Amino acid sequence: MEPITIAPATPVHAPHIARAIMMAVGEEICADFAAPSHTLADVEALFTHLASLPDSQYSYLNSLVALTPTGEVAGVTVGYDGAQLHTLRRRFFEAAAAMLGRDMEGMADETSPDEFYIDTLAVFPPYRRQGIARQLLAAQAERAAAMGKPAGLLVDFTNPNAEALYTSVGFRPEGTRPFAGVEMCHMVKHPK
Repeated sequence: MEPITIAPATPVHAPHIARAIMMAVGEEICADFAAPSHTLADVEALFTHLASLPDSQYSYLNSLVALTPTGEVAGVTVGYDGAQLHTLRRRFFEAAAAMLGRDMEGMADETSPDEFYIDTLAVFPPYRRQGIARQLLAAQAERAAAMGKPAGLLVDFTNPNAEALYTSVGFRPEGTRPFAGVEMCHMVKHPK
């Protein structure tokens, strides 16, 4: 296994962040975002745009990248203070309307002000099963602890492997929350 460095993302990582978001959200939800008259490429363009901005929930400023020694991006995580969700999400609503013709403003909150929310975690296929997801989660948990907040995330009930990973690094189920119309397991890791 190559040594991996976890580093703050930069604007050049926006396409990688977009790809990670789409992997984490899943093809079905991305297809729903595209419907009825856009493509997955349009959704990817939306997330790339949002990742390049300094003030969106998917911003490079909220993202960490896992880098190989040659600078390849092996994985991405996006996380932010849940208290900032409504401010950060404005950009998503504006871009979805402008780029996809979609009014997404009725989406339920997937986080709350009392937690640091890990919005996205994705490791790209060639780099899986090397402990990179654990490193990315640990880095986000450190960011949460520095804010004095627990780290929270959502996991689809149909993804027991992800739930097992989160449990193995200290996350525990604490109810459910909706994401894009799908009820998910809300898991939390409290600071020590």
